[in-house]
Amino acid sequence: MNKKFRNAAFILLAISFTGSAFAQVPGADTFKAKCAMCHGADGLATTPTAKNFKVVSFKDPSQVKLTDAQLTAATMSGKGKMPAYKDKLTDAQIKDVIGYIRTLQK
Repeated sequence: MNKKFRNAAFILLAISFTGSAFAQVPGADTFKAKCAMCHGADGLATTPTAKNFKVVSFKDPSQVKLTDAQLTAATMSGKGKMPAYKDKLTDAQIKDVIGYIRTLQK
């Protein structure tokens, strides 16, 4: 029994170390903290808030065709009911969020 417990503990420990090897894409944490409440964790805009504010899915062709500069400008200055984040996020955070949004569009 002790040997089984040790083996299980070893396996869990090994998994915890490899977890960092599968770290999230830069921008994921910021997206989840600042954007997901409206855009949804998957960017599909299926949240009640998204429906209320008529948020468009990031997979919508109108969003996919936007350039990084356009997404950055909307994030920094706000758009429609979306607030401006230029004073809330650093330029690096915004760049990372845009990169993360691109992963949601695939």
